[in-house]
Amino acid sequence: MTRIDYRLFAALALSLLLHLLPLLPALDLDQKPPASAPMTAQLRPPPAPAATPPLSLPEQPRPSSEPAAKTPKPPPKSSDSAKPQQAKTWTQAVREHLKKLDQAGQFYPAEAIARGLEGEVQVLLIIDEAGKVSAARVEQGSGHALLDEAALRAARSLQSLPADAPRQVVLPVRFRLR
Repeated sequence: MTRIDYRLFAALALSLLLHLLPLLPALDLDQKPPASAPMTAQLRPPPAPAATPPLSLPEQPRPSSEPAAKTPKPPPKSSDSAKPQQAKTWTQAVREHLKKLDQAGQFYPAEAIARGLEGEVQVLLIIDEAGKVSAARVEQGSGHALLDEAALRAARSLQSLPADAPRQVVLPVRFRLR
């Protein structure tokens, strides 16, 4: 062996000795281990449940036997000043919103139309309690960055969705040339 090999061997031996030094007092072979009390375990009954009052519904007012005075209904407004009716479901609200964006020319990018790009983008929506999109990301892209960005823009502009809207949903956004 060369001189360097001896140095390496000596360094390893010294390292092993230093690592074993803290264990030497525990290796005293003449001593018997101290007697320790045996461990015991007990099963205890579960704590008694706290007394909770039973749930009850508020009483509904009972209709009286006397006929109530009917309030006159307001006359229906003319169709010219009537606002569009609120969508019945959240999917209808999303469709209406996307149609409005398309009619305004803000949905399908003009550059994508000029290049003849089509595709479908899967967008994950996180909707808050107020019905507004709080976060959106592309789950599966269309293969065209223009369409993916347009889908995200459209999804993030959704506001005032009905109460039946889920808190998380994957929304397919399709871009088709007519």
